[in-house]
Amino acid sequence: MHEISLVQSLLKTVIESAAANSISSVHRIRLVVGEMHGALPDALQFAFEVLSGGTVCAGAMLEVEKRPLVLRCSPCGQEFGPEGISRRCPACGGSSVVLVSGDEMCVDCYEGD
Repeated sequence: MHEISLVQSLLKTVIESAAANSISSVHRIRLVVGEMHGALPDALQFAFEVLSGGTVCAGAMLEVEKRPLVLRCSPCGQEFGPEGISRRCPACGGSSVVLVSGDEMCVDCYEGD
């Protein structure tokens, strides 16, 4: 269950930022997780509830935005979401692609006082 390590990292980031900004209570956290992380939103929520207790994030609402995997074909520039395991461009059939999104994991924002 790698969601635990993801939430530990999330909490570390938010707790450090909250301390640096004199925030004593965090109410909402928005997390962006790319599809390639394979993180399950329910598992992230559970891990957050368990790990945030006793911190400035205790009782906060965790919002998880899943970002889809998007690739760009190097030859033709077409952006697409791959189907199944194929990474071929649907426009030109090319196989030289670069990752546009779907690999990220970051705290988009948090609210507190």
